[in-house]
Amino acid sequence: MVCKETFFSDHAISQMFKRGISVNIVKFVIENGEVIIEYPNDRPYPSLLILHFIDTRPLHVVLGKDDEFGKCIVITAYEPDVNLWEAGFKLKRK
Repeated sequence: MVCKETFFSDHAISQMFKRGISVNIVKFVIENGEVIIEYPNDRPYPSLLILHFIDTRPLHVVLGKDDEFGKCIVITAYEPDVNLWEAGFKLKRK
């Protein structure tokens, strides 16, 4: 994932703080994670759901991408709930 600049929404910062997820970890997930869902119709920018494991801890990062200017905006970051996601944390349970 190539981001010339990465910004964090106020929501992302507050949720990351509550969840014990650092800025460096989120940047690592963005750079090394797997895009598991794309939301091309999200506004104001299309967004992506990225999954990566830090040791054994799964993390999801929702990232808005402004491809025109190479900006990425972290919308939120969280540890996916095992009750809401299938094993592997790539698919939501139905």
